[in-house]
Parts: sequence; structure tokens; C-alpha cells
Amino acid sequence: MPRNRSSEEKLQAVKEYLSGKGSIEVIAEKYSVSSKPFRKWIAKYKSFGDAAFIRTGHNQSYSKEFKQMVINSYLADKGYRRIRDDLERYHDIKANDKRVLRICRKQGIKSTIKYSNNGCTRQTANPQYIAENILHREFTAEAPNEKWLTDVTEFHYYTGIEKHKVYLSAILDLYDRRIVSYIIRDSNNNALVFDTFNAAIKVNPDAHPLFHSDRGFQYTNRVFHTKLEKAGMIQSMSRVAKCIDNGPMEGF
Repeated sequence: MPRNRSSEEKLQAVKEYLSGKGSIEVIAEKYSVSSKPFRKWIAKYKSFGDAAFIRTGHNQSYSKEFKQMVINSYLADKGYRRIRDDLERYHDIKANDKRVLRICRKQGIKSTIKYSNNGCTRQTANPQYIAENILHREFTAEAPNEKWLTDVTEFHYYTGIEKHKVYLSAILDLYDRRIVSYIIRDSNNNALVFDTFNAAIKVNPDAHPLFHSDRGFQYTNRVFHTKLEKAGMIQSMSRVAKCIDNGPMEGF
């Protein structure tokens, strides 16, 4: 059975044929390949030149680069996406994510930092109200109070060796990224979100923005939806596991 030829052998075979060292049949027989795939090699070379057969060589050079970087502990805490970014930014080595991932798997290169979901968003098992993602990642506004985003985030602090948590609830205006209102408390509950909303409409009584959030238990509460309706606002929610749907708020 004919064995698979390396990229270097394919390139050599094509160049031998193009230099007149034999017919397609002669060169194909020499490299133990049938005429049909050999004709494809020729067509590929005529379209792309040497670049059509140097992918394997590139992968090998990239692999050596990656391995050396990991040995030096330079990229030991990074996954394949950040490795690709750093190779292009600092070493002028360009490759797409899929190629970098293949090489990392072959070399056993893995990020030493794993994602841990320490977010404070808690989705209720039986949400009372779910809104569509009306915002649809359109993170611009033509005027103040046109689109509001909101979220709750968790912070840790210590008293001696004792660990404590504090929660920040905030509402952001997409027009100028100003914080419309915010509240900081020790408990992540409905009152935290409801009072943040009350504070926002108190200083903006005539505002009727599109109101976007994730699917945290406070925002899917029927009481909260009623508060929005009474204020003349339309509710919008991020999709499940799509934090980028609320990107500017997450960034804040």
C-alpha cells in the first residue's frame, strides 16, 4: 500500500516533474503514488507555489516555538488563544486559532489557569418572567436614557483573616456610559436590585429606556417586571451563558 507522502516529498516530486525529469507516470511511480493525486499536487503547486506544501514545516517551527516558551515559563499560564495572540504580537508569527490548538494538543501545552465561575448571578430554577434579547448587542444610543444596562457584581474584602463579601448593583446608560444609580450592600437579594432601580427613576422620572440585564433571579422576578412596566420601560435579557450580550456592563 502506498504510504502518505510528506509535504517536502510532494513539493520535491512536483518540482522534478516541472523541471522535465520525467512524465507524470514516471515521477508518480518513483514516489509510489498514483497519477490522480499527483496531478492534484501539480495543480495545487501551480495555484499556490511552494506555500501549498510548507504548512507542515510551519507547524513544526511553531511547535518548537511554543515548546520553548512553555519551558521558559513564558506562556505556561496561557491557553491556545492567548498563545496565538502573543505569537503574532511579540514574535510576528501568524497562525489561526485552529492550527495553534492542534499544535498545543500535540505538544501537551495547556493553560495552568482554569476558569472558575465566581460570579454572583444566580438563576432561579423557575423564573417568573423571561424577556427576549431585544438589545441584541447594539451597544450604542443616540440620546441619554435610551438604553440602560444593569448587573450585580461581587467583591471580597478581609477583616484580619476573616473573609467578607460585598455586592454592587449598578445601572449604566449606554449613551455616555454614565452610572445612573448604584447601591452597595452586604446581601445579594431582591431589595438590592429593586432599590437601585428606584434610585434611578427617582433622579430620572421621565426616562423610559430599554432596560437590559442578565437572567439573574432578581431580574426574572415578576415584581421587578411590573416595576419596569409601570415606569414605561421595555425589558430585555441576555441569552443563557452569553455574557457578551451585556458586554459594556460586564466590562464596568
